[in-house]
Amino acid sequence: QVQLVESGGGLVQPGGSLRLSCAASGMIFSINDMGWYRQAPGKTRELVAKITSSGSTQYADSVKGRFTISRDNVKTVSLQMNSLKPEDTAIYYCNAERLQSATGWGTHWGQGTQVTVSA
Repeated sequence: QVQLVESGGGLVQPGGSLRLSCAASGMIFSINDMGWYRQAPGKTRELVAKITSSGSTQYADSVKGRFTISRDNVKTVSLQMNSLKPEDTAIYYCNAERLQSATGWGTHWGQGTQVTVSA
């Protein structure tokens, strides 16, 4: 069974930094894209950043220059968040797309980790 487990969320003051990590486990053969989405109260889930297996990255305009996504290995992805703003407050979800496991291809999500930016 494939699982994505996030860590690193928490409370931080405006201008501060946090680093989120996500590790995939299970009988995984390959993962094409890994990324981070977020959902704030009353809003739809939105893409924050994603990275392909070849290292190509994509960022939401609102986080460009502040957030950096990295692929530590085939099964892990991290998001370094600097210069955090109150509007970055949300639940952050790890995502793996085109993941090949023993049961076939699919998209998988983590359980989410809360990030709160407040003075």
